[in-house]
Amino acid sequence: MKKTIASLLLCCMLSCSFLFAQSTDEKEIADRVETLRKALLNPDKTVLEELAADQLSYGHSTGLIEDKAAFVDDLVKGKTVFTSIDLSDQTIKISGNVAVVRHRMMAGLNNNNTPSKVDIIILMIWQKQKGKWKLLARQAAKIPETKQN
Repeated sequence: MKKTIASLLLCCMLSCSFLFAQSTDEKEIADRVETLRKALLNPDKTVLEELAADQLSYGHSTGLIEDKAAFVDDLVKGKTVFTSIDLSDQTIKISGNVAVVRHRMMAGLNNNNTPSKVDIIILMIWQKQKGKWKLLARQAAKIPETKQN
């Protein structure tokens, strides 16, 4: 009987620690997404390079795909200037050392000095590398128009 109770307590403790680890990772990823949002608004080469994995694949809703260097340079050199970014409907799912983040992004920006607004959905893949969550992949997509009957 004592062994059964001890086993149950151990199982409960392990389950609780697993749940705590999940919520800790989710918070870390949410913080990294917010740091990225701020870095898009106020580009800082050091911050952007720290957030991005060396293997970054950064996809835009236009179909353009950039590697880490192009992603950072585009922002730091002012080719793309974000004037506002609002994220909503964010979800975070973790599987081992990989996290899938989805959200909607409404933003104001200047692309090559041409003002525009975007309302897009984003999928990001974050990977834990050497203890830090790094942006491994990002793909933006236009929101499909709904058909009116």
